[in-house]
Amino acid sequence: MRTFVVCAVLACALQQVSAATAAEESDPKFWIDNGKRKLEEKSKQPLRTNKAKNVIMFLGDGMSLPTLTAARVYKGQLQNVSGESEHLSFEQFPFTGISKTYCVDRQVADSACSATAYLRGVKANTATIGVTSKVLLGDCPASVLEEHQVTSIMQWAQWAGKATGLVTTTRVTHASPAGCYANTAHRDWESDEDMINISNGTTDITQCEDIARQLVTRDPGRNLKVIMGGGRNNFMKQAVNSTGKRRDEDLIQKWKSDKETRFADKIAKYVTTRQELLETDMSKTDFVLGLFHPEHMEYRLKSDVETQPTLQEMTRNAIQLLQKEPNGYVLFVEGGLIDMAHHHTWAKIALDETVELSKAVADAVAMTSEDDTLIVVTSDHAHTMSMSGYPKRNENILGVSGSMSSDNTSYTTLSYANGPKTSFEYDNNTSCHRVNITNEDIQKKVDFEYPSLVDIPNETHGGDDVMVFARGPMSHLFTGNYEQNLIALGMAMAADISTSPPTSDSASGAIASFNVAGQTILAVLLLVFVGVIQSNL
Repeated sequence: MRTFVVCAVLACALQQVSAATAAEESDPKFWIDNGKRKLEEKSKQPLRTNKAKNVIMFLGDGMSLPTLTAARVYKGQLQNVSGESEHLSFEQFPFTGISKTYCVDRQVADSACSATAYLRGVKANTATIGVTSKVLLGDCPASVLEEHQVTSIMQWAQWAGKATGLVTTTRVTHASPAGCYANTAHRDWESDEDMINISNGTTDITQCEDIARQLVTRDPGRNLKVIMGGGRNNFMKQAVNSTGKRRDEDLIQKWKSDKETRFADKIAKYVTTRQELLETDMSKTDFVLGLFHPEHMEYRLKSDVETQPTLQEMTRNAIQLLQKEPNGYVLFVEGGLIDMAHHHTWAKIALDETVELSKAVADAVAMTSEDDTLIVVTSDHAHTMSMSGYPKRNENILGVSGSMSSDNTSYTTLSYANGPKTSFEYDNNTSCHRVNITNEDIQKKVDFEYPSLVDIPNETHGGDDVMVFARGPMSHLFTGNYEQNLIALGMAMAADISTSPPTSDSASGAIASFNVAGQTILAVLLLVFVGVIQSNL
């Protein structure tokens, strides 16, 4: 009864919004004036060609164009306004582009090869991270060769003396965040046990390290000042009454010991709950490891708000810690559960997680300056969800379309090309027809499975190009249509950081420059001193 009342109130509110909107939009002056005002803003948009001190990259994993459209409608309808004309926070950024997401070996990307592209500037094979396309899936010996490994923007930033960090709602060892720090021939080698189980003795893995170990013991992972997300099990040792997966050692303790040894004068904190995070004074903290769930973090609509921080809260705290860095920082933030929800065809949750990403971006915008901070928002790949039919304005985006199909059965505005829901059924093994969606309560179930054309265990990614939104110094670099690897290189160019390690020659050059400058200053001081003496004679 409560759900019915809420839905009735929402429907009434949307009808009122619709009536007011229709009256306003029926006047052509409304459209002309709005259009002219927007064009005036665009004509005065400055090109910021200065260097970016800070770079923040937001990734909506699986955030396809239909996801953006449906999420903005969903956001508006939650606020009882016209969702169709709403904006997600980053959709108001001054510069937009489109990136091509394919892998070297696949038309449709996964989150591993795409992470190698947008974080390292190199396209690779599916399910591999931080290696070139000469490394095939599971080929450990090939992946450890130096000439087959590629560095990330986190490493480039650290070479330039900048602080670095990552935030995600997935396991911190999952494919997208692992793109910041790991080199691996298999995205699923997240723990040492994973490596053993997946290789099953058929692959030589003796030369390789799992992703969690690389995060704690190798550059650039061990130098990250912020690590927040899920995946605690991949760092904890197996024991009685423990969910830990590791067979070798406790990597959380190793992380703590590393900070005590290498940074004895710095403050490092390990936190596991929302309260611990919010009670941490980031202005007095130098390193934070936040592992808030044994596996992926919970969807916001299903989470315990008392124990799990939101993406917005994690982002805000990460910026608070990093913003005191004199040389600036590079921060990666992933809304990773958009993708997870789409794989289940849980459209409502996918849209809600997209709105959560929008909130995090809004906080980042409020906490930084457009003059010195480049913010880039994009996706790694698309999904197969579409928005179709002819629903009326302000029609519930999560409901049924306004039109009927040829079989006189209604259908949802949102649907998928493939997915786990059984969308067709047989009558007495003779005739096949679509499941009548009106017999199901779409509104009551947060995790309602939306229908699909092809029944498979998990919905797949889509091969569509994805949007790129940019704001701040050199943000105009991200316009047009381009390969996904340009994103990493564009962020590096904006921050004026090199993709190559510093050499002894460059160090010698810096010393030589310093010596020349010093000699010049001494000569000037000597001339002044001599002049003073002569004037007193």
